[in-house]
This record gives sequence, C-alpha cells and structure tokens, in this order.
Amino acid sequence: MAVSMRDLDPAFQGAGQKAGSEIWRIENFRPVPVPKSSYGKFFTGDSYVILKTTALKNGALRHDIHYWLGKDTTQDEAGTAAVKTVELDAALGGRAVQYREVQGHETEKFLSYFKPCIIPQPGGVASGFKHAEAEEHKTRLYVCKGKHVVHVKEVSFARSSLNHDDIFILDTKSKIFQFNGSNSSIQERAKALEVVQYIKDTYHDGKCEVASIEDGKLMADAETGEFWGFFGGFAPLPRKTANEDDKAVDSLPAKLFCILKEQAEPIQADSLTRELLDTNKCYILDCGVEVFVWMGRNTSLDERKSASSAAEELLRSLDRPKSHIIRVIEGFETVMFRSKFDMWPETTAVTVSEDGRGKVAALLKRQGVNVKGLLKAAPVKEEPQPYIDCTGNLQVWRVNGQEKTLLSASDQSKFYSGDCYIFQYSYPGEDKEEHLIGTWFGKQSVEEERTSAISLASKMVESLKFLPAQARIYEGNEPIQFFSIFQSFIVFKGGVSDGYKKYIAEKEVPDDTYTEDSVALFRVQGSGPDNMQAIQVEPVASSLNSSYCYILHSGSSVFNWSGNLTTPEDQELVERQLDVIKVTEIFNFTQDDLMTEDIFILDCHSEIFVWVGQQVDSKNRMHALTIGEKFLERDFLLEKLSHTAPIYIIMEGSEPPFFTRFFTWDSGKSAMQGNSFQRKLAIVKNGISPTPEKPKRRTPISYGGRSSSLPEKSQRSRSMSFSPDRVRVRGRSPAFNALAANFENPNARNLSTPPPMVRKLYPKSVTPDSSKLDSRSAAIAALSASFEQPAREPVAPKSPKVTEEAPKTKPKPETNSKEKAMSSRIEALTIEEDVKEGEAEDEEGLPIYPYERLKTTSIEPVTEIDVTKRETYLSSEEFRQKFGMAKDAFYKLPKWKQNKLKMALQLF
Repeated sequence: MAVSMRDLDPAFQGAGQKAGSEIWRIENFRPVPVPKSSYGKFFTGDSYVILKTTALKNGALRHDIHYWLGKDTTQDEAGTAAVKTVELDAALGGRAVQYREVQGHETEKFLSYFKPCIIPQPGGVASGFKHAEAEEHKTRLYVCKGKHVVHVKEVSFARSSLNHDDIFILDTKSKIFQFNGSNSSIQERAKALEVVQYIKDTYHDGKCEVASIEDGKLMADAETGEFWGFFGGFAPLPRKTANEDDKAVDSLPAKLFCILKEQAEPIQADSLTRELLDTNKCYILDCGVEVFVWMGRNTSLDERKSASSAAEELLRSLDRPKSHIIRVIEGFETVMFRSKFDMWPETTAVTVSEDGRGKVAALLKRQGVNVKGLLKAAPVKEEPQPYIDCTGNLQVWRVNGQEKTLLSASDQSKFYSGDCYIFQYSYPGEDKEEHLIGTWFGKQSVEEERTSAISLASKMVESLKFLPAQARIYEGNEPIQFFSIFQSFIVFKGGVSDGYKKYIAEKEVPDDTYTEDSVALFRVQGSGPDNMQAIQVEPVASSLNSSYCYILHSGSSVFNWSGNLTTPEDQELVERQLDVIKVTEIFNFTQDDLMTEDIFILDCHSEIFVWVGQQVDSKNRMHALTIGEKFLERDFLLEKLSHTAPIYIIMEGSEPPFFTRFFTWDSGKSAMQGNSFQRKLAIVKNGISPTPEKPKRRTPISYGGRSSSLPEKSQRSRSMSFSPDRVRVRGRSPAFNALAANFENPNARNLSTPPPMVRKLYPKSVTPDSSKLDSRSAAIAALSASFEQPAREPVAPKSPKVTEEAPKTKPKPETNSKEKAMSSRIEALTIEEDVKEGEAEDEEGLPIYPYERLKTTSIEPVTEIDVTKRETYLSSEEFRQKFGMAKDAFYKLPKWKQNKLKMALQLF
C-alpha cells in the first residue's frame, strides 16, 4: 500500500509508540486528542477513534483500533471516524484490526478497556458541550447486561422498564439500589455490583448507601419498601416483551462481496475458500452479527476507505445497526474471520509488512516525529521465573500398574522415559502451607499407567480437600516450575515399571533401559544453576546439536562436548555442571473476572491453567483436567497449541504464585466466603477495602546469574538459600549407577554455591589416554554438584572405587589419609559455608604460604591447612596479585563467584 504524508492526519503522528490507550474525538471533521483525565467519558452526540496498543513478549507492538459512534452523532461525523480509522492504521504500518462500535452494542473487547463500564452522557461537540452546573441530582434507572463485561444503558425511570431477566440500578440522591431480576445469574449480579461501585465513586464521592433488592422476595424490610416506593408501590412485573434493541441479529450463512467501484458485488461460490480473496482487492464478508471487511495487501488507502464506506452502506440498507464491522488486513486476519472459511491454509509470518512500516516511519521522521515505537523492536530476552518457593518438601512416586511406589530421596529426580510419576510438593505460601500435586508422563510410557497415574493423583488431591494446585506434565514439555522444584533432573532411556516391560515384550523390541554398563550420552540444558537437566539421547553423532553441550559417560571416563553455537551463558552453565557434574475469551482480565461459581481457563500458550471456583459442584470439579485437555485438543483460538502442553488445575483459595502473577492479586478476595454476588456486595455495601499487600518474606535474587526484571505488581521474591527449618528431602542411593553417582553430591548444600572439586577422587591416569583430554577432564571427572540434592543430615561421602588402571605410584599413606579427610571436610562444610555467605572469614593467627604450595596441583602441597580456605593463607600482597582485589572485596562477592575465582586459580 503506497502511503504519502498528505494522506495521513497530523493528529496521528507519533501514535502507537508505546503500550496503552489513545483516544481522539471527531471535531469539525478532524480528530482531536482527548485528555487522559477524560478517558472513559463518552458523549452520545460524538464520534471517537480509540487506539489500543499492546506490547508483545517479543518486543513488537500490536494495535487494535476502534471507532465509537454515539447514538446522537451525525452521519458525517460517523463517516469521518470510519475514514480516520483507516488512516490511523496506515500510519501504524497497515496491520491493525479495526472495529466499529455503536453505542449500546459495543464489543466486549472494547468495553474491557474501560472497566467496569461506560455510561455515555448527553451532549457533544454539536451541542456545544452543554453541561449542567451544580445541577440537582436526577434519579436515573440503568439496565445492566453481561457476565464478563457489563453493557450499561439508561432506560426510562418507570415500572414498565423493569423485568425478571436483567439487573437494574436505581441511582437516587442518597442511595443506590440494585434490583436483581429473578432470572438473572449470580455472576451477572456480581458484575453489576462493580457498576454500583463506579456510580457511587463517580457521582456520590463514595459516600452514599447501597441496597440490594431481590425480585420476587417480598420481604417486609425497609429497603425493599423504599425501592418500590419510587415506583408508586409494589405491583407484579409483566413478562418481558422484546423491543427493537433486544432483537438479536441472527448468525446468517456467510455471504462474500467484492468491492468494485465503491459497490459491493456478490460472489457466487459453493464454499468459502482462501483462494477467493485477491490481494489487489477488498471484500466484505457478511455473517450477520459480524460484518468483516478484508483488505488485500496491495490495495491503496483510497480503496480501503471505499471498502469501509461500502460496509457502512450495506448495514444501513439492511437496517442492521447492531452488527459489528471488523476490518482486517491480509496476513493479519483474526481467528474469527479465518474460522468462517472451510479451510484456511497454514501461512508463515508476513514479512512484507515491515517494508511498508519502515516507509511510514521514514515519512513521519521527516516531520520531526519520534518514530522509535513504529520500528520493530529487538526481541526481548526474558529470564524464566518459576514464581514458586523452592525450599519446600518434595515426594515422588513411580506408577507401577494400579499402584504407586514412593521413591527414595536420592532417586526422586531420576526419571525413566518409559514410566509415569506422581509428585507432591509442599512449600510455604504467604500465610499457609501450599501444595502442588502433579503427574509426569514419559514419552515411552504406556496408556494404562498414564490413566492410573491420573486416578491416583486425583485421590491424593481429594484427600487434601481439593486444595492443592494440580499439574499434568509430559516429558519434553516441562515448565520452569517443574525444573525449579526438582532443581537437578535426569531422564534415562527405557523404563522399570511392569507396564513398560510388558509393552516391549509384546512388541518384541529390545530393552534400551539405561544400566550401569551403558555407554550414555546426555544433553545438558537449562537456564541456570537452579534448573539444570541432563536428558539421555542416542549415543550417536547425529544426536549432537551445535546449540547444546553434551556429556558422554562410558565406564570410568567422562567427556564433554560443546557446540560451536552455544552462548557464553551456556558455557557458564556447563562449567558449573562440569565442576558439578559428576471459549469465551475474556479481554483484559482481572482477578474480579474469576467467579467462584465457574471454571476458567487461563491460556498462556506454552501452558494452561484451569481455575476452579469454590462454588463449582464436585462433579464438575472432578472434570477440570478433562476440560483442560479438550481445550488443548480443539485449539479453540487456533494457536497451534501442543497437546502435550502442561496443564495446571488451580483451586480457588489455594492459588500458587506462578498463577497469581498474571493478575494484580488480592489474597483477601479469594479467601472470602459466599457466592460471587455476596462477596462483592459485602465490599460495595460495607466499604470493605482490599487486603493490603503483605510485605514480602524474601528478597529477590538474580536468576541464572542475571538480575530479575519482573513487573512490580507480579514479582514474587524467592530464595535458594539452605533453610534448616524447611529442609528438602534429598539424599543418596547406594544402588545408583556410576553416572548418577557422578551427578550428585551426597551432602546437603545450597545449589547457588558451586560444589567442591576434588581431583584426588578421579586421578588423571584413571583413563587409558588421559593425556589427550583437556584441562577440563579432571574437573569433569570430579563430577560434584550440578545434580546434587540437599539432605536432612550430612552423609559421609563414600570413597570411589579405583579401577585397575589407577596410578601405579601410590601417594604416601599419611598424605592419602589426610586428603581423604580433607575431601570429607570439603563436602561436610558446604552447609556451613552457605550460612556464612557474605561474611569475611577470620584469618587471625593463620600462617602465610606461597601460592605455588597452596594450589591443588602443587608438587609440594601444604598439608596442615583447611583446604576449604586455601586463599586465606595467601599474603595480602599475593592475594591482590592473584585475585585482582583485596580480601575484603573478595569476601563481599556471592559465594558461588568466590568459588569460581578460586577454581580458576586452582585454590578450590
């Protein structure tokens, strides 16, 4: 689309450069910016253009444009608003979805921008903005409709306006009454109370009384009598009769029109297909309630304006004022539009739009406009955040047939791809103990055991009165919360359950289950030291990927391989491990949209949450997981959701932080009793203010070595420090094979602190050709802490078995015993080191030794020292020379960074 500067209204220069809303009112056929203080205030005699800009995760900006037409606006103003909307889209690069909004029939998307409601006021530009000054309060009657957003309309203040189906609000000088029709739902009543609060705050300075009146309940209370007194006393209401406004536009068979010379010409076709749409033309798709205008990428600005005018004329000719006009650009069609076609082909992301966007930006830049927001921003790299306390207690069961077997603490993070597992994680919440119960399905697991796992997990949830959050997780699609809970996670090939063994026997396929003698290749992955994984893959060259690092384990040899596309962050992670390794869419949703009588799905694309209200009956509550599975299976929003995406089941009142982070959350609301209407009535009527946010119990820490940058309202602090009063149940299994033994340290320690590297455990000469290994091989062989796990009590480390290829020259007995003692002390002191993190160690009275005798590879090592504090025996001068800083500065560093510097200098 060719765009020149003269085609763009100057009022739109610089629009849409940052997230938020922008509004213009049509005055004398020109758009005039509306002050932000007046956003949400609309006059019935005016037309408006509204731009909603949303920042996406990849740094790009998405735009939705609406033009709102008051019921008393002139046809010329309405036409101007429609044309200016097309111009605004052109200024933004020609990709925005555009909506026509008519007063009283607005889309839910539009109303969601102005929660809880909009109440248009009489007057406008044409009437000279005649506003009454200090006018005596006028009693008004409003009707409210809607469960998720509320359509509010003023009706005649008369008994005949009332009915049994809707909610009505009577606004008098001293009191606001909410009349609940007997056929209205609890959710509708609760939503209408938000309008009552809005009227109370806006027109009464928050100081009037509020009363709730129930239709059909003739209770002899003063408020009910007072309400009916405004209508001349009580009398039965007639059955509601449909008026013109209530007549819905039926969904009609879709009809396609092509715009030729500003006229809509019908297209005859047996079925609607994408091939009917020509990129050089504009089309109208009439579906009754929705009327879509499709604009080809190669159409001009004038052609698009003509298509919009033709759609307006079509609705006038058909006398359908309630129909919504939605204008879409080729390549950026909405899900609703695409669903009208029998088949919509899979398309890749449109890139040609960037060219037009750049040209528009260049035009505006010449006019001195800041066009930074108009150009595509670089993708923002987000650090994953678990939003869950990682100091809780973990229990894991392996499913075997219809039974589950509790795994030992040392085996609970070692899964087999052919098995199913159940885990229960209990952790400290803001004011109570929280629980998460989940199932993990290996890729090779059998269906019978998956079904059994779901059943067993459901019984566990039921035994805890449905309070725990629930999760279903598939191998390869684990969320960050899962890895953060397990911290170290290993997936082995094969399986050990009876179901898996039976399956491979029936299929007559070889059993590839990992054993101690296997040659095993593991892909190392994870975003930081708090969630590292080792996934077993086929030990063949084709398994290697340049973007990953790998560990090959064969007998007593361990090798690492780093792809040439790995980043410095990946290298840092691997270095640590090598030291270590041995529906109905609700727009702009808020917490208040979660009604206790309903079940809601929060779609995060890579994972979904099914929220279950307290008032949902037990039968429906048991189907929450099925609902989530159906949502993924049917992919209602056409997002190409994975059928194996994680599903969380969240019970009201027990919402975990990784769910509440999507809201501005008030825990006091979810703790209230009663149905949604009763809860909101208590807040509105009694003036109960939301519970103030409690001070955070923990201080934020950096994640994966980089600082957290969470939004202020959603940030949840967490700590990875060792906590004696809430120890993770972790330990060591004597039966675990050589690789797993390498992967873990048996002692309790903080994963944020790198583990000790004890070269003596695996001398270089253990491998036949050790001379060809690089300097990392000794560290690899040390294999100390990436997959270690804290235990309740320190366990004495076991001496490794030395193969026949061990060094022939044995060290002196005295030295050997001392070094063994030192190795034990290194690991046993780990917890003590964590407690002392940040504290400068006392070096009074310590002897001074030269660096060459203190390093771990010294030919003449000093034996009478604490090997966990080798650096403290350096003189101040030599310390500064080696570390590049004074001792005081060194001990102010995080413990893991201290240890990394010490390892680099062979002092650890």
